[in-house]
Amino acid sequence: MLDVENIQVFYGKIHALKGISLHVEKGEIVALLGNNGAGKTTTLKTISGLLRPRTGRILLEEQPINALPPHEIVALGVAQAPEGRKIFNRLTVTENLEMGAYLRSDGTIGEDIERAFALFPRLKERRAQVAGTLSGGEQQMLAIGRALMARPRILMLDEPSMGLAPILVEQIFQTVEDINRQGTTILLVEQNAAMALSIAHRGYVLETGNIALQGSAVELQEHPDVKRAYLGEGA
Repeated sequence: MLDVENIQVFYGKIHALKGISLHVEKGEIVALLGNNGAGKTTTLKTISGLLRPRTGRILLEEQPINALPPHEIVALGVAQAPEGRKIFNRLTVTENLEMGAYLRSDGTIGEDIERAFALFPRLKERRAQVAGTLSGGEQQMLAIGRALMARPRILMLDEPSMGLAPILVEQIFQTVEDINRQGTTILLVEQNAAMALSIAHRGYVLETGNIALQGSAVELQEHPDVKRAYLGEGA
């Protein structure tokens, strides 16, 4: 479904992505792992069209998208829940969800709001509450729900567990699995490698702008470098 081919991305003179390639098949959950500064968020921003690769291509179902503006990429079926949530603090929960459907003109937006409430019942309880007053976990639920309002074929999640209590992390990841089972392909950036690999089908490990490792989730869980660096286990 998604092919990233040898992309190189720069921030000024800083070489952030050094020719990475990855692919995501329809129906998969694919995890991107790595330390801070490895290039995970840069990869998602480049797929979303917020950054332009200097070289390489990004294909969605064999259609090049790397030269398209972000809103056209969203319209084609790629949506992102960004790092830090970036909700609209002064809007209500419902208004935030409506903003996720800003490209749509069909009559089913209300149905998708109800779907978001079914996935995240706590949001339904707070549907009229100003989003900036929500807890961190509730804001993360809202960021994911807002991204789903675009009806994406591929949902990209950037650090959904960041700053959350362990019980909320489990709830978020259970919901991510539910979203995937309902038919949405997921590309997941996550510092919590153990949790990410517990739900992913495959994964990639980024180190300083390069793909250092790739394989099935089971293979990565058993790899000594991953155990040592990301799972807190000895080699």
